[in-house]
Amino acid sequence: MADDDHQIGYQALPRGVPVHASDGALVGNVHRVQDNAREHIFDGIVITTDKGRRFVDAPEVARITRARVTLTIDAAAAADLPEHRGMLGSLQTRAERTGRRWRRRLPGR
Repeated sequence: MADDDHQIGYQALPRGVPVHASDGALVGNVHRVQDNAREHIFDGIVITTDKGRRFVDAPEVARITRARVTLTIDAAAAADLPEHRGMLGSLQTRAERTGRRWRRRLPGR
């Protein structure tokens, strides 16, 4: 399936856009984009698949349009993508970092 649509920036990628492997197989739909907003760095996308949410790292994303996302990996490699643990995992990490930061600031620590 050819993709003649214009490329867009990751910030404009809407939820629900189909995600295709490099061999053309549909592997899921966009759940959300992960980025470092402060530094404007694209980290990757979280996709919804038949086996749950998976994380696609930025180097594995070849092309983003409004109609589809195309990956640099084939369907077999996409089936082995890591599970995305959701915000709870990242919140815990953030809380740990905040705790370490405050401990460094408090006297006697």
